[in-house]
Amino acid sequence: MSDHEPPSAGPSLWELLVEDWRAERPVAMAEVVAGPEDLVGGKLVVRPGAGNDPAEVVGSLGNGDLDRVVSRDAAGELAAGLSGTRHYGRHGEAMNREVEVFIESFAPPPRMIIFGAVDFTAALGRVGKILGYHVTVCDARPVFATVARFPMADEVIVDWPDRYLAKVGDSLGIRDVVCVLTHDPKFDVPAVVAALETNVGYLGAMGSRRTHDERLARLREAGVEDAGLTRLMSPIGLDIGARTPEETAVAICAEIIARRTGRAAPSLKDREGPIHAVPAQPAAG
Repeated sequence: MSDHEPPSAGPSLWELLVEDWRAERPVAMAEVVAGPEDLVGGKLVVRPGAGNDPAEVVGSLGNGDLDRVVSRDAAGELAAGLSGTRHYGRHGEAMNREVEVFIESFAPPPRMIIFGAVDFTAALGRVGKILGYHVTVCDARPVFATVARFPMADEVIVDWPDRYLAKVGDSLGIRDVVCVLTHDPKFDVPAVVAALETNVGYLGAMGSRRTHDERLARLREAGVEDAGLTRLMSPIGLDIGARTPEETAVAICAEIIARRTGRAAPSLKDREGPIHAVPAQPAAG
């Protein structure tokens, strides 16, 4: 145990870390790896709070001001699922390289929640699993939402989308995605409204241009403002000419990756005209 970790009858920092890791709960550890001798080796563990609750911080880097700044940064790195080295002044000052701190995030797999037990869902779930997502398929219709139809999913939930998001929404962050594939206003409008109340990093909805326009009108009627509509990627996916469920799944996941990395890519949302262009006819011989 580090000299900076106060004696306690409770579990050590490593025990807390292992406990959270085994339970697949997000947790981060920060350690001073270079700097003043009295700070080197100091460690603290950051466990995110539920909802709007502040993060729980256990341990110390040897200075209260440094603890406060590093704990904030560690919570941010954990939300993004990132690890890396940061530099600070002795009291947490920015633009100072006196203290080198390594922040390591232990985050569970990001979540992909797919609403709608439709033909495209299985293909999207398979690609999502390849990319490392914990895939949930949710539909209120028990005859369609079955493990037999979606064996690739980590869980298949029979519930209304908005009711399900009311249960899990507080746990969603910028690494997570919600894809609405239902094509039915009584499902997709409440799903989008509920998803916009979370911190989910990507929200997309499937549909034609006409479906999209009708959905936007219903969302505005439901009280969604322009800022919320801007978050919605609809029609969902990159404009790569996808037609089959498998091609569409690739287009959706490519858009998710582009949004996460901040790369510019031709989304269907950003163009006009039919989603499926008429194939060019071969020239007459």
